[in-house]
Amino acid sequence: MNSDFSDKVRDVVRGIPRGKSMTYKEVAQKAGNPKAARAVGAIMRTNYDPDIPCHRVVRSDGSMGGYNRGGTRAKLRKLQREGAR
Repeated sequence: MNSDFSDKVRDVVRGIPRGKSMTYKEVAQKAGNPKAARAVGAIMRTNYDPDIPCHRVVRSDGSMGGYNRGGTRAKLRKLQREGAR
């Protein structure tokens, strides 16, 4: 995977405010490759940096998608605590 794209993805996700979310597709678009939503998922799946709020990235249909720090329930709880809808 292109590390330049990976860095851009992490920067985009780092900028998602508390209580907000973006889809994998939106992150891919902002990072410069609108067709790379699956790559965004792969990057988030391997992210363990607490400064990168990967729990704020969701699927286009509004469902949670995976979360490498406790599964989808943990992801939903974190989003709810932040005030996301």
